[in-house]
Amino acid sequence: MAVLAHAEAGEIAARLRDLALPAHQDLRAPENGLVMLRGRVGGDGAPFNLGEATVSRAAVRLASGEVGFGYSLGRDGEKARLIALCDALVQSRDFGGLVERSVIAPLREQLMVRRTRVAEETAATKVDFYTMVRGEG
Repeated sequence: MAVLAHAEAGEIAARLRDLALPAHQDLRAPENGLVMLRGRVGGDGAPFNLGEATVSRAAVRLASGEVGFGYSLGRDGEKARLIALCDALVQSRDFGGLVERSVIAPLREQLMVRRTRVAEETAATKVDFYTMVRGEG
């Protein structure tokens, strides 16, 4: 689910286009809402309400009965629906392995490449500060 949440909706849709998808229906049409973000002072202090974030959610049921749920930060309802569809397909005995190989694994690889590139770009700007101690005295 983390891989799908970090992928773009177009990337997920492009990977699913190559598959012969089973019949499915929307149990919950994509909808937008808000969730409260909580924080803690220093990471372990008393919790407080930091603010709200927009979230999209959807639910899909395959003809074979599997139900998938999708959540996505932002207002991209189609992305939430595609995530829900992938969630349902992964639960299916007939489509689980195919979706893992054809959709999730390539998206995971793209995500790792992106993260590596960002880490390398960040590391290139690193400045090492050091103090030289003199032996006087």
